[in-house]
Amino acid sequence: MTVHFIGAGPGAPDLITVRGLRLIERCPVCLYAGSLVPREIVAAAPPGAKIIDTAPLTLDQIIGEIEAAHTRGADIARVHSGDPSLYGAIAEQIRRLEALGIPYDVTPGVPAFAAAAAALRHELTLPGVAQTVILTRTATRSSEMPEGESLERFAATGATLAIHLSTANLARVVRDLLLFYGSDCPAVVAYRVSWPDELLIRGTLGDIRDQVKRAGITRTALILVGPALANEGGLDSRLYAADHHHLLRPRRPVA
Repeated sequence: MTVHFIGAGPGAPDLITVRGLRLIERCPVCLYAGSLVPREIVAAAPPGAKIIDTAPLTLDQIIGEIEAAHTRGADIARVHSGDPSLYGAIAEQIRRLEALGIPYDVTPGVPAFAAAAAALRHELTLPGVAQTVILTRTATRSSEMPEGESLERFAATGATLAIHLSTANLARVVRDLLLFYGSDCPAVVAYRVSWPDELLIRGTLGDIRDQVKRAGITRTALILVGPALANEGGLDSRLYAADHHHLLRPRRPVA
């Protein structure tokens, strides 16, 4: 018996990995975060499978369901949105499983920032503009930020920022970033990327807050900020340059 933590991806049922789907298809018990994972994904569970939406459950109740399945020898698909390594809340579950001696593994999923970049048809790292993507969030009632992990500190690098779980804090996000990026820096709020009601709000730090307010978006969105989002001004990669030689394209001898 094994608990399989599975990243379901950003939302679209066909963006789950093949491995993740195959695990769901054979597990007789499926626990999923119903507020973020579409029902179509867990519908792939085998006939008669026990499917439980964990959104209204506490950690103790979730572990209780896992223990009951473990007693029966039933494999569990524990399905999380996006990729479980990013704000997936799997660490606390893993600690409990290890204490109970219950085996587990983890299958990655497509993260929200990658899905948003694809929807925008943008590269987040442009040569000469930005070569770093910082994945972060802001403090909320459920989770404080560790000392030293501030937006101002990250913004000082000039990197592309992917700010999760922070749409309700957008006013503070804009305030903290303006000094470093300027009001004309591109900003995007990507709402429910890859879902049928996906919405991409494109603007700048100077106007993105007003646009999001008009759209009525308060949650389930990712904030992207950085000059690379302009999709212009970058240099061509040296990778494909005619005078760039490497193992698979060695320098030709001069005739």
